[in-house]
Amino acid sequence: MAEPRHQPVLLKEAVDSLQVAQDGAYLDGTAGWGGHAAAIASQLGEGGFLLALDQDETAVAAVRERLAGHGPRVRVMRSKFGQMEAQAQHCGYAAGSFSGVLLDLGIGSHQLDDSERGFSFLHDGPLDMRFDRTADVSAADLVNAEAEAELTELLRSQGGEPRARRIARAIVRRRDERPFTRTTDLAEVVSRAVGGRRGAKKHPATRTFQALRMAVNHELDELRAALPAALRLLAPGGRLVVISFHSVEDSTVKRFMREAERPCVCPPDLGTCVCKRKPTLKLERRKAIKPSAEEVERNPRARSARMRVAVRTRNPYSPDRAE
Repeated sequence: MAEPRHQPVLLKEAVDSLQVAQDGAYLDGTAGWGGHAAAIASQLGEGGFLLALDQDETAVAAVRERLAGHGPRVRVMRSKFGQMEAQAQHCGYAAGSFSGVLLDLGIGSHQLDDSERGFSFLHDGPLDMRFDRTADVSAADLVNAEAEAELTELLRSQGGEPRARRIARAIVRRRDERPFTRTTDLAEVVSRAVGGRRGAKKHPATRTFQALRMAVNHELDELRAALPAALRLLAPGGRLVVISFHSVEDSTVKRFMREAERPCVCPPDLGTCVCKRKPTLKLERRKAIKPSAEEVERNPRARSARMRVAVRTRNPYSPDRAE
């Protein structure tokens, strides 16, 4: 299988942050085309293990081929990353078994550049956006069926789109004439609704396409399920590394990690701690790690990446913590 021109973002920084041990167990919940997974696998010894997950069947086939030489040390499975705990247990790894968990929440270049997948407003194709092409709901289904109020909320909450109401209104008005079926058709309607800004770094439809993709694939729900699952799977001293590309995702990760780090949630006016809460994560640094200027020059798609790293403490985890 020919490998597409995909460049994993923050590759060295992510693998260095995992501090891969030869005999450690690691989980890549969003393997994509296998760039991070290959770098992790290359550092494993005979006693090491890597579980790589992705819900895109094309990506899974590519990663299996790419990592075939590593034998039983690597297991590649088709799965949503929110289901990582069940997949780990299927492979015989219980809670507290992993030395590191990596989540790269970006969309792969191979997906963006394939017009038939419908992820990009730059390429004309069917308005699809499903990572798992057996899923029932596509982006076209959403834009053609959701009420204006629901579309407005979707664009705001998952795309951070400040002009959500105007865009939703334009979508509903146009679909009454004929339904949306193509990516460039939707991009044109959005662009006309908000107007292009001279010199703007982002296409006017960027946030709309982001929001639809995230809604179609339930990405925020998956992330909210994956973060506590990663906490349960990590051994004391294990490392959680998450790379985000949108403020909505990054704020979710940051909030989770900071809540997991809090030693007390009692009201300040109590004057003493009665919750007996103990931190389950420790942030390695307060600010997110960003790509270098050299990486952004090589790969402009890396410019919005933000990576956060936290280390698992020895304190027991329970669902009322860090949620």
